[in-house]
Amino acid sequence: MFNSHHDHVKQYRVITGIYWAFTLTDGALRMLVLLFFHDLGYSPIEIASLFLLYELFGVLTNLGGGWVASHVGLNKTTQAGLIVQIVALAMLLGDPNEMTVIYVMFAQALSGIAKDLNKLAAKSSIKGLLKDDSSGRLYSWVALLTGSKNTLKGIGFFLGSLLLYGVGFRATLLIMICLLSLALCAGWLFLMKDKITTLKPKFSEVFSKSPSVNRLSAARFFLFGARDVWFVVALPVFLHSQLQWSYWQVGALMACWIIGYGMVQAMAPRLTNRITRAQPDSISNQVSGSTLGAWGTVLFIIPGLMAAGLISGIVPSVVILSALVPFGFVFAVNSSVHSYLIVAYARSDAVSLDVGFYYMANAGGRLIGTIMSGIIYQAFGLAACLVLSSLMIFVSTQIAKSLPKSENT
Repeated sequence: MFNSHHDHVKQYRVITGIYWAFTLTDGALRMLVLLFFHDLGYSPIEIASLFLLYELFGVLTNLGGGWVASHVGLNKTTQAGLIVQIVALAMLLGDPNEMTVIYVMFAQALSGIAKDLNKLAAKSSIKGLLKDDSSGRLYSWVALLTGSKNTLKGIGFFLGSLLLYGVGFRATLLIMICLLSLALCAGWLFLMKDKITTLKPKFSEVFSKSPSVNRLSAARFFLFGARDVWFVVALPVFLHSQLQWSYWQVGALMACWIIGYGMVQAMAPRLTNRITRAQPDSISNQVSGSTLGAWGTVLFIIPGLMAAGLISGIVPSVVILSALVPFGFVFAVNSSVHSYLIVAYARSDAVSLDVGFYYMANAGGRLIGTIMSGIIYQAFGLAACLVLSSLMIFVSTQIAKSLPKSENT
């Protein structure tokens, strides 16, 4: 499929560029929907429900998307994701006053499908590019793709807000459709033809039989549930309702956090190598398990300290702002190591299946975390969400410690 290192690098740049274009629109669309429909008078519960199907369909897409990609190819899966996102944006071009909550939820569901098709295809493609190369290079490429994606998502938050108030809702949608159309054309022109395996897995095979993939997926479920149980709903509501922050202040904080988080993810290979003096992608069980265990232990402490600070009466803004940076830093390293390991552990002849199963667990954790964030916060407050977050990180870390050696085949 590829004849040289130059071909590998060229394909990686095309894949990354397409993923960047999609991520910008994904971040912008979230802020666009949030702010615009709030201005139309949607209640907080209605606005939250707009994103429910987005997360739910992420679970379903990752479950079935890997099976689809194994039959049609990763590049076609990427292109399908772009087309679905264009359709989702086009659905919102009508008269907003005539759109029902159900209609917008369905448009967001399509966007959730598109997001996970692109993520699954982009990360699985790297395995094919470097399956015969050094694993250290694989770790760097996955970390760069993952980190840059989250940085651009944060920038997308800013752009969505800026364009909404600069050119309006419909014009912003048209700009994003044009950007995605250019990315779609770039894929048709520059992505090399898929090399489809002759193995056609049954749908029942979407559930991984690999112990390492299953354990890593379980750890990922609890890790991302631990983040979203306090960060996605409880924190913004607390900042706005209890600390009287404006929507712009809350949005700016979240965007800056995500941008910084992405930057740390991209640097994760250097950070872990400098501290452990070994790459966590080594086939050694001790290195991969101990790396995740060490970083997870540090992460487990932070939300616990935040909860203790809030309970003891320390000024809430001091507690939150002083802890957000260290939490984001350590979480980003954990997430980046996780993202590498699933690509390394995935079977070369079924990479999209294993990656899809893993990101299904990721989406499931986010979905459960988001739901629990609202319920726990409403019933017990932010400190309770942070305690639960700490417990979920502890569970994730214990699972990760038992990871077997890499099955990078």
